[in-house]
Amino acid sequence: MKKNLLLTIVCIIFSILLVVLLVITFKTAKSNFDCSSCVKQISKLQEENSNTIFSINNITYFSSCGADATTNSNSSFTISNLHQYTDIAIFINQNSNELTQKNTLKSVSLNNISYILPPNEGTPNLYYKNINDFAKDKYSEDNLINNSITFSTTSEDSIDYSSPILYNNCANPITLTYINKNIQDKYTLSNNVKNISNNGSLLKICGITLNSISCKIGFNIQITNNLDEVYDCPVIITIPLSTESSTIYNGNLIFKDSTNYNFIKENK
Repeated sequence: MKKNLLLTIVCIIFSILLVVLLVITFKTAKSNFDCSSCVKQISKLQEENSNTIFSINNITYFSSCGADATTNSNSSFTISNLHQYTDIAIFINQNSNELTQKNTLKSVSLNNISYILPPNEGTPNLYYKNINDFAKDKYSEDNLINNSITFSTTSEDSIDYSSPILYNNCANPITLTYINKNIQDKYTLSNNVKNISNNGSLLKICGITLNSISCKIGFNIQITNNLDEVYDCPVIITIPLSTESSTIYNGNLIFKDSTNYNFIKENK
């Protein structure tokens, strides 16, 4: 009887000690995870992003087509290196009439460039575009963008646009050119085609459907301001080949897209 009683007392003491140990462990874990601190960090992040410092409200596109054409002895044309290109101007808005360290650019980069929906025909590439050559079938292989590109910034009055550079007050846009090369090569047009133009009408003459060359591109734009704060914005663009009123088949296509991309401050 005494043995059973002693065993019961030991079990009760052990249970009490176990409960005490669990309570102590819970309190320690709770103190390590400071909920109030977490709430403060979230509130601070929400407050910092409640007023948009940088945004993208306008992306302007110019889409056309180019090729090398050879006139044959029977006066027909042979088309080589048929390519479709779209010049892209991305306007960063600093949303203020007053320039400060917070809303001026220190550096800008495009990262994680990917072809979300690549074209079925041709080979797509993205290049930096000299703004003086915008809306021209002109580019340099030296400006080919593989996965990322970084723009330097300046406040000087004049800029050499041959390399990626932006005014630190967002006065000029990010300029790129998308080129889909070798859509058609050594393609001889029928004899009844007497005149050709080096523009989007070539796509129709060569029997290229717009669906076969449609493309969607994704990337991140990252801004570092002059307080060394970092802002990030994912962007997805669809290469414009048609609108409600026109298509690239008509020659050239100009499209101004009113967007609503807001940059979010990274929480360090």
